[in-house]
Amino acid sequence: MQWSYVELRSEILRVLSLVLVLLFISATPTHASDDLILKPIQVAPHTYFVQGLPEMGSSKNQNFISNAGFVITPKGVVVVDALGSPALAKKLIAEIKKLTSQKVVAVIVTHYHADHVYGLQEFKRGGAKIYAQGEGRNYISSETAKQRLIASRIDFAPWVNASTNLISADVWIDQNFILTVGGVEFKIGRVGPAHAPEDLIVYVPSENVLFAGDLVFRGRIPFVGNADSKGWLQALNEIESLNPSIVIPGHGAHSINPIEDIRFTREYLRYLRQSMTKSAIDMDPFEEAYRQTDWSEYEGMPLFRAANRMNAYNVYLSIQAE
Repeated sequence: MQWSYVELRSEILRVLSLVLVLLFISATPTHASDDLILKPIQVAPHTYFVQGLPEMGSSKNQNFISNAGFVITPKGVVVVDALGSPALAKKLIAEIKKLTSQKVVAVIVTHYHADHVYGLQEFKRGGAKIYAQGEGRNYISSETAKQRLIASRIDFAPWVNASTNLISADVWIDQNFILTVGGVEFKIGRVGPAHAPEDLIVYVPSENVLFAGDLVFRGRIPFVGNADSKGWLQALNEIESLNPSIVIPGHGAHSINPIEDIRFTREYLRYLRQSMTKSAIDMDPFEEAYRQTDWSEYEGMPLFRAANRMNAYNVYLSIQAE
């Protein structure tokens, strides 16, 4: 086989990246402290969730920065999102076993971001069927996903390591879908592109609970990334139209007053768009637009320094592309 220069360079870089990861993992103490405890919070008769920390992912917190929830039915447990490492997923499975003898039969992925999916392999190993929106196929086969996993094996070692893999869904959903387990309906709605191209929401009418994924953030600055902010605002309207009693967000405490608590995410997105629109359309420098914006309402919140500038820049670029 004859390699072109570009192919050879790419292969060398790939091998070097793998070697660096393996060297790092082998140098990481196997006795890393594991004192992180998951505490399921009951929000409805058969619905629970665990609340991630309002931090950046790290080895110390095992990438426990997002929420995951579950509903116990007479014929099995349905989990929504799988947390940010296999170690966390194992802990969640152990907590579920304390509450019921029913097995986890399904996992619904709200979107394919690392902090929500690196635990999938543990649920798959236990026999659960994975459900996700069809656009997720594009992500898991992308170079971005591969490089993110390589970096995560370093950043979150030893909890994310060479044995951690991206898991494809068993069922790809391309339109609204109803999953019924033990007589309990899970109404799965496609609302992306919004926070991610493959966003799903999960409404459980019998519990009057809605799992909103990362369409709703509470208690910290949202992560906008490459989101479609206009689509995200429309998705929030759709969540409100369902009028759930309880909303479990992707990050932060659950809400028993969804209309009020969704307002924070909506107003933050609106403020980003309002602050960046004129400069984006007029092609004025981003740094000038950012410097002139009053961020005082948000700058005291967790992850403001880590996320806000990037959020504003991505909204600035996306407005130019609209």
